[in-house]
Amino acid sequence: MKAILTAEMTMVVPFHDVDSMGITWHGNYLRYFEIARCKLLDKLDYNYHQMQSSGYAWPIVDLQLKYVKPSTFDQTIIVIANLVEWENRLKINYVVRDAQTGVRLTKGYTIQAAVDMATQELCFTTPAVFQAKILPLLAEA
Repeated sequence: MKAILTAEMTMVVPFHDVDSMGITWHGNYLRYFEIARCKLLDKLDYNYHQMQSSGYAWPIVDLQLKYVKPSTFDQTIIVIANLVEWENRLKINYVVRDAQTGVRLTKGYTIQAAVDMATQELCFTTPAVFQAKILPLLAEA
């Protein structure tokens, strides 16, 4: 799927993120995805504070991780987040690459669905407030 919007971040894997063999503990990739996702939402001008203010929560309802190669302590990595679906849910694809070689280390996706915070009802289409943010970007493409 073609990316509608992309954000990336570069980081060095810290010591506290690795196991006793110096390999990044698998659960930390979700945190890395979250950091990249926040950058993506900031770029869209609809971050978590703005979501809450607009009356919608966007919980993750599905996710997948695929470990291709390990990342290790002190390795510089790039985490890329690509928004690929938005009409009924937000699907964001991620890839983690070694910053020096470009080798893919991990990939995955998250799916978020809008929930009306007042009624706690799941929204089956993306709320108008999000559409107002994304449609101008689509018109530019």
